[in-house]
Amino acid sequence: MIASDESASPPLRSAPGVLQAIGLILLYFLLQVVASVLMGLVAGATEKIRHPQLPLADVRKHAMDILQQPDSNAMLVVIAVPLIAMLLFWLVHRTWPLLWVRATPPGFGLHGHAAPRWYAAALLVGLVMPPFGALITQWLAHGHEVTQNVEELGRHASAPLRLPLGIVAVTVGPMIEELMFRGVLLSALMRRMSTAMSIALSSLLFGAVHLAGLDFQWYALPNLMLLAAALCWLRLKSESLWPAMMAHGVFNLFALVALFSVSNT
Repeated sequence: MIASDESASPPLRSAPGVLQAIGLILLYFLLQVVASVLMGLVAGATEKIRHPQLPLADVRKHAMDILQQPDSNAMLVVIAVPLIAMLLFWLVHRTWPLLWVRATPPGFGLHGHAAPRWYAAALLVGLVMPPFGALITQWLAHGHEVTQNVEELGRHASAPLRLPLGIVAVTVGPMIEELMFRGVLLSALMRRMSTAMSIALSSLLFGAVHLAGLDFQWYALPNLMLLAAALCWLRLKSESLWPAMMAHGVFNLFALVALFSVSNT
């Protein structure tokens, strides 16, 4: 099956460029900002309908107060991220249809064929990386607490929202990030430079874009880059994107289980 995919290899000119890949990543985060703005407009309009006598400045203040509530942020993630992911999956498939199932770069490895040993390796990566990465981060942080936005959302969100928030963080989030970083971006970089340099640059960018969600705590960067490099290794060795998606999901699940167990004690 894989051989037939390779025989239909598209010309390199139809493969993604680095600027296109970076643009796709920026679009992912820009759409989240747009979703937040739309939610603010809906909140403001709702407040104006409920309290038509309020001045516009007070309406905006009430809307901002609503948006700053943990449940509002959690609901935004639960609703917006899956919709954005579906849009980007459609966009990538429409733009590079011949690369969708191609096993090796410049393909994206979404053909679904990977040996069982690579899913076992993915499970191992997903289970080992959280404690190992945490040790590195804590050593670099010298005792400073390291928290992530999704962890803060999970800690302060109400109980009914924790499960859907966790599901999005374990499934949708890893799937769309793997498509962007280990699918499109890695393929684009490998067209222009060595495999090692491509892995290094894509891992650096993966870590850098997540620093905002970590309040720019630089000591979390090595952990993120190490995780990204392990996911690149899974993608290239298995000739499929699915093991990397699985490892990423297990990694997030490990962190959420630890968070919720602490929150419930």
